[in-house]
Amino acid sequence: MPERYDVVVVGAGPAGSAAAAAALQARPNARVAILDRATFPRDKPCGDGVAGEVIDLLDRLGLDGPAVVAGYQPVSRLRVRSPRGLIADRPLRRPALVIPRLVLDDRLLKQVRGRGADVIQHRVRSVDLRTDEVVIDDRFAASVLIGADGAESAVRRAIGARPNPGRTVAVAIRGYAPEPPGQCGTQLLAMRAGRWPAYAWSFPIGDGRANVGYGEALYRGPVRRADLVAGLCELLPGVEPDPDSMRAHRLPLSTGRPPVAPGRVLLAGDAQALVNPLTGEGIYYAVLSGALAGAAAQYESGAGAAYRHTLRRRLGRYLRHTTALAGAGRWSMVLDSAVAAAGRDARVFDDVVDLGLVDGRLTGRVAVRTGIEMGRFIIRR
Repeated sequence: MPERYDVVVVGAGPAGSAAAAAALQARPNARVAILDRATFPRDKPCGDGVAGEVIDLLDRLGLDGPAVVAGYQPVSRLRVRSPRGLIADRPLRRPALVIPRLVLDDRLLKQVRGRGADVIQHRVRSVDLRTDEVVIDDRFAASVLIGADGAESAVRRAIGARPNPGRTVAVAIRGYAPEPPGQCGTQLLAMRAGRWPAYAWSFPIGDGRANVGYGEALYRGPVRRADLVAGLCELLPGVEPDPDSMRAHRLPLSTGRPPVAPGRVLLAGDAQALVNPLTGEGIYYAVLSGALAGAAAQYESGAGAAYRHTLRRRLGRYLRHTTALAGAGRWSMVLDSAVAAAGRDARVFDDVVDLGLVDGRLTGRVAVRTGIEMGRFIIRR
């Protein structure tokens, strides 16, 4: 007979750990298992940027947020370069952190294991939806299954959820390199003209190295590894990543997320396509959606309906705003204008950062100031 759990989480990244922690917070005596095909610690291609608000989410789950980020210095400044080369360079209202996923995911998983979750190395191949339970590979049975297993989610495929449309998928490459000269302690985003939406990044780890990378959307057509490397070299000249650290990965942008289905199977993080379509940020949304899914699991057959309600209430407006902006942002002038406005006004800069890294809104001042800058561009032409 399959081993019985109240909640089975597939995927041991931030979304999966948050889901397990939330399930145990809601029902401390629940049996919770986390399945992952990898052994930990393991690397994960990512920009490694962690918004300060992630620590707040972890603390609310009863985890030790400061212990997760211990030893990594806050990054207090962000420099953004638009496709036309306009600059917004300001202090962040709340410093961010840059923590390699090799460290971050392992620390989170250890804390959740300490709370009572079983962590099992297992690759999921089949999901059988039954009236009163979900059976995984005839080996595990659960009242609720949470798929937090990333962009190529096995759970999502197993339940027949449609894949992300090609126009809403991006591909990126990431590596580690010495911190660029003159950028000490500063996060850098450099947008690329001609192939927008596309940008490079450099996020300092604090030990003289930076996480550097480049990504672009696939709606123009296939992108080769050589194209990604060329984009990185163009936007970050002189940066030479360690070849062994270079990893490519796909990003399911939130404009193509699947609907939340009722029932006992929930998707969180990248599996639910909760990635910011403007910046590619995903860790904040992984932790938040994982926490909401784990809390909803207590309702068993009604878990899907509860999750859909709380996800809509918590992120609905943000998702509508970023979806609309992602469409408008296909015209590089919109990005040029927004960066110009952020460079002129610190309040606009803060609003744009909140929209790109956490769950901010499209504020009136961002819309007005961006519109003014667009008018200036049009007049100059």
